[in-house]
Amino acid sequence: MNSRTQRFMLRGAAGALECALDLPHDAPRGIALVAHPHPLYGGTMDNKVAQTLARAFVAIGYAAARMNFRGVGKSEGEHDAGRGETDDMALLLSHMQEQYPGLPVALSGFSFGTFVQAHLQQRLAEQGTPAERLVMVGTAAGKWDVPHVPANTIVIHGELDDTIPLADVFDWARPQDLPVIVIPGADHFFHRKLQHIKNFVVEMWHR
Repeated sequence: MNSRTQRFMLRGAAGALECALDLPHDAPRGIALVAHPHPLYGGTMDNKVAQTLARAFVAIGYAAARMNFRGVGKSEGEHDAGRGETDDMALLLSHMQEQYPGLPVALSGFSFGTFVQAHLQQRLAEQGTPAERLVMVGTAAGKWDVPHVPANTIVIHGELDDTIPLADVFDWARPQDLPVIVIPGADHFFHRKLQHIKNFVVEMWHR
C-alpha cells in the first residue's frame, strides 16, 4: 500500500496467516481490522476496497491491520465458509491488542468480509467487549447470514451493485432501522468511486 506497510505472519489454527499493518505517523489512537472479499472469487487483503478502508483508518489515526484469509496469498489452510475466517480475525485482533493495549477497536470489511466482521462483533459483544464501531462496504446481505449490527455502524453500498443487490441490503437494514449510504453509479467494486468510501469514513467517524 505504501512504504509504511509492514508484512507479518501469524500462526492460526489452520497454519500460517499472512497479514499487513499500516500505521499513522503518530502513535495510534485506535485499532482497525479490515476483512477482504470472498477468497474463492479472487478476494485478497490487497483488494482496492480493503486498501481504501485501511487508508481511511490510518487517516483518522488508527493502526489498520489486514489479513489474507485461509488459502489466499501466503496464508495456509482452506476456505472455511466464514467460520475459521472469523476465528482467524479474532486471532489478529488479539495480536493487535497485545501490540497496542487499551485502544478502541474498529471492525471493517468489504463484501464477504462484512459477513466475517459482523460475526466477530457478535462474538465480542457476547464476551462483553464489543468493537466501538463497524464499517460495512458492499454488505453481503442475502448471500450469507449477516447478523444484525450496532446502530452506529457505517454501511456503504453501490447503487449499481449487481453482486449484492441494493434491495437485499435494504431488506437486511430495514428491521434494524439502519441507515445505508448509497454511492450513485457505483458497482460492487466501486470502480472510480473509491474516494467516496474513504471520505465517508473519515467524515462520519466522530459523529
